[in-house]
Amino acid sequence: MAEKRDYYEVLGLKKGASEEEIKKAYRKMAMKYHPDRNPNNKEAEERFKEVNEAYSVLGDPDKKSKYDRFGHAGVDPSAGFGGAGGFGGAGGFGGFEDIFDMFGGMFGGGAGRGFSQQRNNGPQRGRDMQHGMSITFEEAVTGTKKKVRLNKYVQCEHCSGSGAEPGSNKSTCPKCGGSGEVHTQQRTAFGVFQSVAPCDRCNGTGEIIEKPCSECHGAGRIKKQVTLNITIPAGVDDGSVITLRGQGEQGTRGGGPGDLYVVLDVGSHPVFRRRGKDLQIEIPISFNQAALGDDITVPTPYDKVSYKIPSGTQPDTVFRLKGKGMPIPNTEKKGDLYVKVKLEVPNKLNGKQKKAIEEMGNVVTQECYKEKSRFSDLLKNLFK
Repeated sequence: MAEKRDYYEVLGLKKGASEEEIKKAYRKMAMKYHPDRNPNNKEAEERFKEVNEAYSVLGDPDKKSKYDRFGHAGVDPSAGFGGAGGFGGAGGFGGFEDIFDMFGGMFGGGAGRGFSQQRNNGPQRGRDMQHGMSITFEEAVTGTKKKVRLNKYVQCEHCSGSGAEPGSNKSTCPKCGGSGEVHTQQRTAFGVFQSVAPCDRCNGTGEIIEKPCSECHGAGRIKKQVTLNITIPAGVDDGSVITLRGQGEQGTRGGGPGDLYVVLDVGSHPVFRRRGKDLQIEIPISFNQAALGDDITVPTPYDKVSYKIPSGTQPDTVFRLKGKGMPIPNTEKKGDLYVKVKLEVPNKLNGKQKKAIEEMGNVVTQECYKEKSRFSDLLKNLFK
């Protein structure tokens, strides 16, 4: 089996990254390798799984703390670091006791426990799910409501998740005594080795269902297509994640459901360019508008406004319209709209128009052009 990569490396981060940096990196990488964007791409699919695994650890403060101290072993249940008896648990030196027990079993010391597997007969939380969704620029401006259709495991309504047919009972597994584990011993040249495995009679649950549910056949959950209504707030950006708690897959053995993460892909706009909460737009103006000043019409995401550009406006001058940018999610505030004016030079002129411009050039002399006069003086000094 290939060695796991460092979780920080997977997300493109350095160790000690902040919670916000981890979230931001996860969103970026999840969008990059999302199956919807990489259909039939096995490599992208594996990277997507790797990214989600990394975030499931680094996004959880408790797991992150253990990972920072012990690496992958700190979050691997089979390594013994994560539980109360591990090195970091409340059992103090419980980890060393496990080691002595193991060697005691291997070398004939009696009741050695071996590498005990984590019991799996308790409630298991359901799987988190991720869903990509595309929305338009206009929907991002105003906010919108969407429907999501998912095929996922949900709690069986017939047995309310118990796995047993209504009216029937569950009993303690006679093979494992309700522990969900069976212990076996093997005599070797080094002594007696004891191993632990899930009970094959009850599948590790510790219980026997006398009459399994006729709908879910004892699983307590069934796969079903569900439709969810999602409210997307105004101002979301490309890569934003909407978290729906409890809308992931239903857990097993009475465990709660996971969460659903909706990753947004916001479309572009033919006029506006987005920079976070701010917007940018370029508007062409003529020479006479720039020279004499004029009232120009500026489109915004909400309406059209009139803006007076002053006389003598230079090419690529940028004006700011406060509060005409993108909404800031879950607030009453908005970003700004930055308007850059682009001077357009006419390129199709008839004879009359050319003559008019020549006459203007005779009247509007070089002294009227600040930069042109300055450059002319530079040339004179350069070639004295």
